[in-house]
Amino acid sequence: MSPPPPPRAVILDLGNVLVFHDNALLFRRLGARAGLPQAEAERRIAGAGWTAANRGLLGAEGIRRDVCGALGVDLPADEFNTLWSSHFTVHEAVLPRVEQLVGRVKLVLLSNTNVLHAAYLKPRVPLLGRFDSLVLSCEVGLVKPEPAIYQEALRRAGCAPGEAAFFDDLPGFVEAANALGLRGRLFTTAEAFDEQLKALGL
Repeated sequence: MSPPPPPRAVILDLGNVLVFHDNALLFRRLGARAGLPQAEAERRIAGAGWTAANRGLLGAEGIRRDVCGALGVDLPADEFNTLWSSHFTVHEAVLPRVEQLVGRVKLVLLSNTNVLHAAYLKPRVPLLGRFDSLVLSCEVGLVKPEPAIYQEALRRAGCAPGEAAFFDDLPGFVEAANALGLRGRLFTTAEAFDEQLKALGL
C-alpha cells in the first residue's frame, strides 16, 4: 500500500509553535503590578473573560477593563498593553523551517488569540505576512477545538481534511483535528517538526 501524498496545506498554531508564551511570567508581572501573588493573579485573570477575548467579544479596551477589574488595579492602556504581551518570545529556530514551506503548500495560521496579542505579534513575526491566510479566533468568532474553526481553515486553504497537516502544541486540539480527518501532529520542538515534515513528504 503506497503512502498518502504529501499534504497540500500546512495549518500551524501560533502559541508555543511560532512564538513561546510564558503564562507564569505574565501572571507574575501583572500580579506584582497589582500587589498580588502570582497564583492569586492567575486565579483572578482566569475568570476575566479569556474566552470572550479570544472570540473577539472584547476589544482592546474591554480586555484592559476586565483584567484590571479582576486584579483590582486601573492601569493606563499603554502600560497594560505592554504588560499583557510581555510574556512572548519568538521561536527563532522554527521560522526557517516554516519559511521553506512558503509557495510549496498552502500555509495557514490557526490560533486562539485576542486582538491585543494579535496586534503585538504580527509585526514581530514578519513571516506571518507570507502565509496564505491567518485564521484568528478573535476575528472569526470561533475557538479551537470547535469543529467550525478547523473547517474555516480548510476552506481558506482550499483543500479537503485529508489534504491538510495540522500542528499544535496541545493534544486536545490535535485530537479534534484528527477527528475531522486532518493529519494532526503534536508540535514539540523545531527538530521534531523537521522529522514530522519529512514523514509527511515535505
